[in-house]
Amino acid sequence: MRILISGATGLIGRKIVDLCRSQGIAVNYLTTSKDKIISDDNYKGFHWNPNSGEIDMDCFKEVDAIINLAGSSISKRWTSNYKKEIISSRINTVRTLYDALKKIDNDRITSFVSASAIGIYPNSLTSYYSEDEKEVDQSFLGEVVAAWEKEIDTFTSFDFSVAKIRIGLVMASDGGALPEMAKPIKNYVGTGFGSGEQWQSWIHISDLARIFLFAVENRLQGIYNGVGPNPVTNNKLVKEIAKVLDRPLLLPNIPKFVMKTILGEMSYILFASQRVSSKKIEEEGFIFHHSNICKTVEQIYNKENKKESQDELFQKEFLS
Repeated sequence: MRILISGATGLIGRKIVDLCRSQGIAVNYLTTSKDKIISDDNYKGFHWNPNSGEIDMDCFKEVDAIINLAGSSISKRWTSNYKKEIISSRINTVRTLYDALKKIDNDRITSFVSASAIGIYPNSLTSYYSEDEKEVDQSFLGEVVAAWEKEIDTFTSFDFSVAKIRIGLVMASDGGALPEMAKPIKNYVGTGFGSGEQWQSWIHISDLARIFLFAVENRLQGIYNGVGPNPVTNNKLVKEIAKVLDRPLLLPNIPKFVMKTILGEMSYILFASQRVSSKKIEEEGFIFHHSNICKTVEQIYNKENKKESQDELFQKEFLS
């Protein structure tokens, strides 16, 4: 099998590439930076520029499936210009892939799996959302995801399966939300946001990578939530991180108006509450390896600490 991946150098993309390599799956990847192009038999880079619709058509050679992860980060201040970039980076990548696929013989391709986000679900402390929810959150994030998924739906005109993975809060040591949440806690100024009762539907990075490959291999069709089985409140998550890091939580929760002053409209992502179900993907036969937030945070930081210890030992031996 050979999979074409857009966004392969991002947090999720890197994990999927590692998983593919461990299973003997070849990867073609798209990059906007020509200096990031590597070419060997099982890992080949190809240049594209979604903003202008340019793409190296050789990227589709011998490809059996496509995973789309491309899109600008939402974790930057939402100026009017950057909001346009957040939307266009998602729409343009999907359109560029779609237009290119219409020009080639795509009979070999069996599956197209695209990232999406749980930000489409309405902000609620009481609802428990499954994939059949029709209401869209009345926020910029809701607007972005709705437009993104509408564009992805154009791929249903092809003969291959099309799946959308609505990604939640990704737990990883080398990116995503966890290091940013842990930073103030490590420095004894950690605390929750607002009431702390907002739900955070999280997923371990390795489980998320496995979901994408699972969707490809099983030719899943439609929407699936990329979240673990046990959402937690913001207060619970912060307490578990503090417990693992052995740090006290000394400060009261930070009010909304304070974070809005600091971050502007982007502060919305800290206070939005989406309690989201993983039942549908589990009913397809997917088994989560990480379902307990306490054990997940422990595993991530124990692994990180072990790596740091090994690096220190190597440097000590090398320098001596």
